[in-house]
Amino acid sequence: LIITKISIADYTNLLSIELRLYCTKQNISSNILDNRGIFVYNIMLRNNIYSQIHNGKEWRNIMPLMHHTMTIAGLERHLPLCPISDELKIAAFVIFGDPELTTACAEELLEKAPEYDYLISAEAKGIPLVHEMARLAGNQKYFLARKAPKLYMTGVFEAAVHSITTANDQKLYLDTADAELMKGKRILIVDDVISTGESLAAVENLVNLAGGIVCGKMTILAEGDAQNREDIVYLEKLPLFDKDGNII
Repeated sequence: LIITKISIADYTNLLSIELRLYCTKQNISSNILDNRGIFVYNIMLRNNIYSQIHNGKEWRNIMPLMHHTMTIAGLERHLPLCPISDELKIAAFVIFGDPELTTACAEELLEKAPEYDYLISAEAKGIPLVHEMARLAGNQKYFLARKAPKLYMTGVFEAAVHSITTANDQKLYLDTADAELMKGKRILIVDDVISTGESLAAVENLVNLAGGIVCGKMTILAEGDAQNREDIVYLEKLPLFDKDGNII
């Protein structure tokens, strides 16, 4: 079952009633992808099970999605292919709601990690990973580069960022209280996917502004040109795809 491009309200109604019951009966799990009102509910793609569930409304753009199957940290996952232009698709990788994969990836990255004092990641897709790595390493404190200033922040550093999975340019913010703790410390940057490197560069800029020392950059998947970077440690390569779903 794959449902795409439905409203948040419609999705909530469907998930809470019909789809939750359907999944419970079938003993299957779900992945919810993207934060721009586009949700993908991917059920047992390997068996090519596609169906359409209505909740008294007519869904828009409901169709089977192409997917890319790969093994990550010893676990098989099916990544839906999402168009970002008329000629290019990317494989959507989201670890939210997948604690099994998050823990497996965190363990493998920690085995490869250099010596560090603190971890940092960017909001939001890197949060499960950095949290799990910090937990496994002894419940360490870690930092987050936030997408917006928060009222509790004593002050902020900021850096601009443009991400391949984000429609508009954004900024990342770091609390000056966190910056004080970073000063002179070895900071390991982690993220779920590194592609263009724009988000990574923004986080690195924040660490430098805070007086921290970037001691390493790690990610679960390296996408596109990021695979050729010598300054990144990653677990697997994530290819790009043409409009027909072929690996480029």
